[in-house]
Amino acid sequence: MSEDIIVEIGRKKYVVKKDRRYTETDEWAMKRDDGRIVMGITDYAQKQLRDIVGVELPETGVKVSRGESLGVVESVKATSDYYAPISGEVVEVNEDLLEQPELLNIDPYGKGWIAVIEPSDPGEYDKLLTPEQYAEKIKSGKH
Repeated sequence: MSEDIIVEIGRKKYVVKKDRRYTETDEWAMKRDDGRIVMGITDYAQKQLRDIVGVELPETGVKVSRGESLGVVESVKATSDYYAPISGEVVEVNEDLLEQPELLNIDPYGKGWIAVIEPSDPGEYDKLLTPEQYAEKIKSGKH
């Protein structure tokens, strides 16, 4: 496994995993062996939100379009939509987040995953930002 990219801005450090792709709106997407896409919010996003206290999950079976709002993440500081990284059908959601929304802060790239999407256009995955492009986006401050 290749090393993660660490982006340092001032005294803050943000982890960008090299085994997935990213959106302009700070979601990550990772292709599983079965072709389905697991998604969540990035380390950068969870650190901007800080103490996450609630998550609105999408319904399984719902059809989504790339860039469409899937739900809301609530923190002590703000409420923020999160968006579908690709078009398809939501086939699984992480119900652990209903009881433990803080998993998004503790482990955003692991236990804090949000949903699994069966892609309707698998080619959309390749159009997402590469880890290197996403790291540059964080550094540039264009959010």
